[in-house]
Amino acid sequence: MTNYVATATAEKVQPDVYDQLTATDELLFSQVQREDMHAFDMIVSRYKTRLYNCVYRMVNNAENAEDLVQETFLRVYKNRHNYQATSHFSTWIYTIALNLARSELRKRKRRQFFSLNSSTYEDSNTEGFDLPDTSAGPSEHLEHSELGRAIQKAIDQLPIKYRTVIILRDVQELSYEQISEILACPTGTVKSRVNRARIRLQEMLRQWQIEA
Repeated sequence: MTNYVATATAEKVQPDVYDQLTATDELLFSQVQREDMHAFDMIVSRYKTRLYNCVYRMVNNAENAEDLVQETFLRVYKNRHNYQATSHFSTWIYTIALNLARSELRKRKRRQFFSLNSSTYEDSNTEGFDLPDTSAGPSEHLEHSELGRAIQKAIDQLPIKYRTVIILRDVQELSYEQISEILACPTGTVKSRVNRARIRLQEMLRQWQIEA
């Protein structure tokens, strides 16, 4: 996942006198807004793995996940001047990535609707009913285990609103407050959705006789 933005669009400038390895995301991105491509490379380095893990868990397809992360960085750069430092940079970039992932899931569901008999969905209240692609992924060691495959299959069957919070909380290990900012909903709502998602996952694993 390289070359997210053609550097020909902006001439690299020498970074200001500060340590880019320890600089905050907000400080780094202020340099990106001044056309500092080295600072943008640092942002990509910091977030590409985290975003890929998150998006992969959402869409459960390695190729789709890579494309969506690339599109995320393209949009981040294209809209760099729209970012206001009054909000956390992490909130902004996760919001972009998750919006793209959820859009992909909606498109996938529409494709399934038109390609399969509609009766398939009559008794289904879930979305994204795909089996995990174990050939590649951000957590191959987990995917190759029976429990890992079962958990991913169960995550796939959660409605998007529950899938999103369980990935952000239990995979990305974000705080409830961070998730609240990303999803623009109250912290109490986030906690409630996480609890319901965990209960649904436990019920599915119990039904499949998988010990979590």
